Amino acid sequence: MGAMGRPPLNRRLAAFGTTIFAEMSALAVRTGAINLGQGFPDTDGPEEVREAAVRALRDSRGNQYPPGPGVPELRTAVTEHQRRWYGLDVDPDTEVLITAGATEAIAASLLALVEPGDEVIALEPYYDSYAACVAMAGGVRVPVTLRPDGDTFRLDLDELRAAVTDRTRLILLNTPHNPTGTVLTHDELAAVAELAVERDLLVVTDEVYEHLVFGTAHTPLVSFPGMRERTVTISSAGKTFSFTGWKVGWVTAAPELVTAVRSAKQYLTYVSAGPFQYAVAEALRLPDAYFDGIREDLRAKRDLLADGLTDAGFQVFRPSGTYFITTDIRPLGETDGFAFCRSLPERCGVVAVPNAVFYDHQDQGSPFVRFAFCKRESVLTEAVGRLKGLAAG
Repeated sequence: MGAMGRPPLNRRLAAFGTTIFAEMSALAVRTGAINLGQGFPDTDGPEEVREAAVRALRDSRGNQYPPGPGVPELRTAVTEHQRRWYGLDVDPDTEVLITAGATEAIAASLLALVEPGDEVIALEPYYDSYAACVAMAGGVRVPVTLRPDGDTFRLDLDELRAAVTDRTRLILLNTPHNPTGTVLTHDELAAVAELAVERDLLVVTDEVYEHLVFGTAHTPLVSFPGMRERTVTISSAGKTFSFTGWKVGWVTAAPELVTAVRSAKQYLTYVSAGPFQYAVAEALRLPDAYFDGIREDLRAKRDLLADGLTDAGFQVFRPSGTYFITTDIRPLGETDGFAFCRSLPERCGVVAVPNAVFYDHQDQGSPFVRFAFCKRESVLTEAVGRLKGLAAG
């Protein structure tokens, strides 16, 4: 068969078409519906951080290629952040890498650390880029499913342990967890750490929602015994500071792991977001009042939307972290999240995302639907009002 006889897209990515976020955002635009699907705020973050970016542009800081590992000011700010919040000591010169958002950090980590055939365990449901990145690396993804337990989703530690084989290379961990809003407890994290040490596994942790936790605390996995040399910790500025378009993320890890990830990252984007790196360095140094404020603002918005969804007839899993609420549509007499989300804009003028897209076992996720609450209060109030029609219907 000639070159043109084969489909253009390589087989590793054949299963990954347009993301559900693009489809649902387009549906929102087409129908004029309120978009509670994709997770981006509808207002900018702090004015002083935005002005810091403008200042960097005008002062010609970052307008040319920044250093490959990231500008020193931001690498230093990341290390200060890790010490300030978690008591972790990180070397800004050898243990920090600045990336084009957490998405690139995940891609670079998996491309660097995974050989074809290696198994990668991920908590299902998982953010859609995880599956694509494992596929691009030639790895085999092994889902461990978080299951409903009362008003939350739980990790079955026995199931996690049983998923590890001689071919397992790493665990890809996301806490606070998107889309379920679960925050793994200290004991759960300790068990993951013990398993990683016992079976000599690497762990890549996606902690982008580290500051968006409600009534609980985020604990980095790297802080547990034996995890310093085997954990790649990833976070970003987009979620914490509401500048998702800047795409500034970072990796912190032991020098040999950072070197490995940088080896892949340099051939993806090389560098990015020069002036924004300086602004994010200032953002990371904002006073505690900022971090407390965004958390409390989101907690109030969470409760507003959760109460409205409950009134509309959904079963609501009130999240402990992130800015998403997962709901069960079965109390509404529905079972197919895809069909429900595609019809919701016409029925109610609201867009949500079907959780099944985050599952390998799509039947497990079929009745679950995710709503984002990182929007203005007036928008959420309007959405809640529109959704009331479901209960009446």
